[in-house]
Amino acid sequence: MKFDIAIIGSGPGGYVAAIRAAQLGKSVAIIEKAELGGVCLNWGCIPTKALLKSAQVFDYINHATDFGITVSNPKVDFDGMVKRSRGIADGMSKGIAYLMKKNAIEVVKGTAKLAGKGKISINDSEGKNFILEAEHIILSTGSRSRELPNIKMDGTHIVGYREAMVLPKQPKEMIIIGSGAIGMEFAYFYASIGTTVTIVEFMPRILPIEDEDVSKAMSSVYKKRGITVMTDSSVEKVVVQKNRCFVTVKTKTGEISLESDIVLSAAGVQTNLENLGLEEMGIKIDKGKVIVDDFYRTSAPGIYAIGDIVPGPALAHVASAEGIICVEAISGHHPSPLNYGNIPGCTYTHPEVASVGYTEAQAKEKGYDIIVGKFPFSASGKASAGGHKEGFVKVIFDKKYGEWLGCHMVGEGVTDIIIEAVVARNLETTGLEILKSVHPHPTMSEAVMEAVAQAYGECIHL
Repeated sequence: MKFDIAIIGSGPGGYVAAIRAAQLGKSVAIIEKAELGGVCLNWGCIPTKALLKSAQVFDYINHATDFGITVSNPKVDFDGMVKRSRGIADGMSKGIAYLMKKNAIEVVKGTAKLAGKGKISINDSEGKNFILEAEHIILSTGSRSRELPNIKMDGTHIVGYREAMVLPKQPKEMIIIGSGAIGMEFAYFYASIGTTVTIVEFMPRILPIEDEDVSKAMSSVYKKRGITVMTDSSVEKVVVQKNRCFVTVKTKTGEISLESDIVLSAAGVQTNLENLGLEEMGIKIDKGKVIVDDFYRTSAPGIYAIGDIVPGPALAHVASAEGIICVEAISGHHPSPLNYGNIPGCTYTHPEVASVGYTEAQAKEKGYDIIVGKFPFSASGKASAGGHKEGFVKVIFDKKYGEWLGCHMVGEGVTDIIIEAVVARNLETTGLEILKSVHPHPTMSEAVMEAVAQAYGECIHL
């Protein structure tokens, strides 16, 4: 078996790269040891959003009286929620299989290892071993839950995100280690359906990579929801006895003891680089990431790497963009390198969080003379009508040239709004040009224009 391009891993980096390569006339093979679509479609982005939607619907029903509707005795069907989530994931994976067939991409089921220049050794599901040859090999093997050295996951009581999506029953209590996107989303889901949730975060604030105003707003929202938030704290030890987790937490004032049914480790991810034959091929790695150039070439000729295993944000949309750039460069096109400073980040809690560019603190550290605008959704007609007045849009501009340095949002549906800032920044649009772009009313998106207007002292509705 010989191909122009072979891709190891079928996540949003691998399968997108495969399709784009096929569009460019290349013969392509994609090697996958599990489900097509990788973690994102099967155990990450998509099924978690299905669970979050179930929690949101339950939330709506419990607040139906706010909309003049009476609903009696709503109940959570935890098994039904999990079943719906898995069904959606399965459907998406089948969709990827269809796209592979449509684009004449050879799907090889098995475990892959580099076996020399242009060669991949594959052990298939039937235990057979064979060599696949390709002129170009792209590594897109993704990542998994990072296991803390002092907190060993057993998959039953101490779990990662994968197990948290398919627990056999709803836990009464859950302790979540880490308050990044994964931890925050699971906290919202489980708290919304009645689980008592405690978040333990090592950093001084939750969502630590976000703008400080975002962290403050979400901390307030979670406390109102009854979620206990412990910052400047770390889980030192977990002892499982009689199906209970006894957790020792170190705080600034000393150690405390907590109990729960489940401990979810959501303290980041680690790359899947084991047993790929990287060392034998002389591929350089630094801090668990494969070193690549602007077009994802590794230090070994003919071998490339994309997605979570290379430096940069471990996000599905980043992996897809990298995959497209990589195969276009292989095919003799001249793609522009990816601008990692203009990557949107989204957290699908309720309210949602979305951001791009510098935080206010980062802009100041870079030496910019900035102007900042902030518009609360409490002043938005659409937000009031929809019953979702929590949150705001915050914009940061360079005072001298009007460059849009950053945008940060908390609110209903803001993950669908953030693209305005991404595109505007990509086009080097100034704040004044945003003001002259008429936004539809009533919409949540007009809060972007209002925030920009507030920065320039022209806000009408504040």
